[in-house]
Amino acid sequence: MKKRDQIVVIGGGTGLSVLLRGLKTFPIDISAIVTVADDGGSSGRLRKELDIPPPGDVRNVLIALAEVEPLVEELFQHRFANGNGLSGHSLGNLLLAGMTSVTGDFARGISELSKVLNVHGNVYPAANRSIVLHAEMTDGTIVTGESQIPLEKKRIKRVFLTPSKVEPLEESVQAILRADVILLGPGSLYTSVLPNLIVPGIQEAIKRSQARKVYICNVMTQSGETEGFSAADHVQAIIDHGGAELVDEILVNGAPISPSLRERYAKEGAVPVVVDQQRLEKMGIQVIRDEFVIEANGVLRHDAVKVSEALLRPM
Repeated sequence: MKKRDQIVVIGGGTGLSVLLRGLKTFPIDISAIVTVADDGGSSGRLRKELDIPPPGDVRNVLIALAEVEPLVEELFQHRFANGNGLSGHSLGNLLLAGMTSVTGDFARGISELSKVLNVHGNVYPAANRSIVLHAEMTDGTIVTGESQIPLEKKRIKRVFLTPSKVEPLEESVQAILRADVILLGPGSLYTSVLPNLIVPGIQEAIKRSQARKVYICNVMTQSGETEGFSAADHVQAIIDHGGAELVDEILVNGAPISPSLRERYAKEGAVPVVVDQQRLEKMGIQVIRDEFVIEANGVLRHDAVKVSEALLRPM
């Protein structure tokens, strides 16, 4: 039998879950490495009260890769609207917190819940403990907390973690080292993608890996993070945080965005990311460009199947 391609996806947020739903329909082995820097909402509360890594991004990835009935997925994602202490929590977050308590370990809790949900692939936290994300702005101010960084509406110079010496999961490192393709993103550049890449062991493993390393660029800029950023600016931020060995290809959208959606996103301070292909090529970055987005329910999403086909096609 032909060896199945080993695909590692690194990131967090909605974009990562959308991509994984497409990837899992292909005959590949998937490992998702998920950020644990979130400190807002239900995740932030559980993190603070129970001293566990935030479960929200992991929850979304688990359900994206799960093979369960739609009702089970709806139940896992159900968010309580009422209840003293329960309000705002999703059932999936509580199950992850409970499984961590039962097993005594967040990563093992994810593994056990993966069996219950019949997850297609492996899901690993970037670190097996909570980490705090900080941003140094170009004006020298330091902002602490993943949820607070975009709210400052300042230009970000760099992001960094505390504690500075965070140990990655050995399973994450081994998945990266045996990968055929490593995908970075899609997701918020400074608060979903980079928090994983600045975990020292993760960064070193990516550099050592012989895999194709592809950054999936966001379609739109993001207020408080990437205003005015071109595609090459996104790549440069990754290089600035870890070196040129972290990325050698970029997937960008070439489809036009409808005027109505441009107007809607403009109200949030977001515009389409300009693809400065010549600059990317001068940086030594290979560009994968096609019509990769779909417009649905008033939002833009990557066409997960089309993106997956482009990424899995032999280069």
